[in-house]
Amino acid sequence: MATSTQQAGSTGDPGPTVFVLFGATGDLAKRLVLPAFYRLETEGLLPKQWRLVGNGRGDVAHEDFRAHFHDSLVEFDTAPDPKQWDAFSQNLFFAGGGFTSADPGSLLDVIGKARTAIGGDPQLVHYLAVPPVAFSELTKALGEHGLAKDSRVVYEKPFGTSPENFRELDEVVHSVLDEQQVYRIDHFLGKEATQDLHMLRFANGLFASSWDGQHIESVQIDVPETLDINDRAQFYDATGAVLDMMVTHLFQLAAEVAMEPPASLGALDLQAAREEVIGCFRVLDPAEVVLGQYDGYRDVPGIDPHSKQNTFVAARLWIDNDRWRGVPFYLRTGKMLAASAQRVSLILRDPPGPLSGQLPSEANVLCFSLAGDGEIDLSLVTKKPGPGTDLDVAHASIQLASLKDADPLPAYVRLIHDVLLGDRSLFTRPDGLASVWKVAGPLLSNPPEIKPYAPGSWGPAEAGQLIGPEHWLLGQ
Repeated sequence: MATSTQQAGSTGDPGPTVFVLFGATGDLAKRLVLPAFYRLETEGLLPKQWRLVGNGRGDVAHEDFRAHFHDSLVEFDTAPDPKQWDAFSQNLFFAGGGFTSADPGSLLDVIGKARTAIGGDPQLVHYLAVPPVAFSELTKALGEHGLAKDSRVVYEKPFGTSPENFRELDEVVHSVLDEQQVYRIDHFLGKEATQDLHMLRFANGLFASSWDGQHIESVQIDVPETLDINDRAQFYDATGAVLDMMVTHLFQLAAEVAMEPPASLGALDLQAAREEVIGCFRVLDPAEVVLGQYDGYRDVPGIDPHSKQNTFVAARLWIDNDRWRGVPFYLRTGKMLAASAQRVSLILRDPPGPLSGQLPSEANVLCFSLAGDGEIDLSLVTKKPGPGTDLDVAHASIQLASLKDADPLPAYVRLIHDVLLGDRSLFTRPDGLASVWKVAGPLLSNPPEIKPYAPGSWGPAEAGQLIGPEHWLLGQ
């Protein structure tokens, strides 16, 4: 969404840039990063002068990497225009041999040639599209080989795999980089409707005046997926739904809903407001968490046949501050469920007055659909037209892409563009992440028993009991 309050609304030239993509031939790069980078080209948002250097352990020729990039677009986006692709692909290069503190492979040579071709002193952007276990060594190698100074470094989620691992990684990162150089990506923060969680609230008195526990009964953050984990088996069995989704995306969405009004929508103020409220999250009680594993998970190639990894999590989260005390935030996500959706729903309390106790259940709901280009839905109670005074529920929907001159960007496109511009508004900070790990600590150290569930269902039955006497808006 274009807005004068944020630097990321700019479409100016970010300046000469060398973009280094670690893990360039991996699954994450293929599915998300490479298509997003090409979308920046089609939107005219790349620098006038740029080079993309892929890095990996294999000895891949530049031409072969370009073919891999092209294949990724065909498989996960759309086939590029041949003429545009020819010009674009000449800026793509590959540096093989890996990259470690002891051995930089061919990366220094390829980056040197890219810098010379561009001229001057181009901005270096390093994107770590690799498993979290590789973050520390790559960061150390950046410092060892002189690639850290004045660069920007993007870390994929999760930033750490446990409270202890987070602290160790944070120390390594800050021993090499200044915090302002660090971009910890959480692509849910880059979604159009996620940004409207604070835009709609702060720009409209109707919502700003009722955004608290006095008016909101509960909040549901629901991200069910029909997908399996076949193409990510090794990663997923080491991570699970709690680390892959809840302590990353769902906690950040809860913070977007719950934060206090920031002084401005500038990067520092917006980040500070988000991280401050995360510090108010109550430590999770394992008794208020349901973990599940879908039937057949252990039969997937690459999965430990005795795995106790979770593929489903539902939790009741409490926020201990004046605005939200006593309001439950219900979080749910999992694989192989009945439907795919990404929804944040605010269920409003029934107002006092002559209709108290007569309103349909959960009829007053403000819902943000984060999928695709985003949608805002409002359900409210009205009089049913006719001679009587019967009540009914009406629905209104706003497709964000339908707004005049709208040009919605997919989350990864938006966030990579923000990195190119140096805008950290939609990226996470270490103080908030430290609080996240503190909140999740008891669950990770003493998880409840894993409950089985059938593929295509809504997860373990216990998840419905968790939210009772009410119900999940999805799958009711």
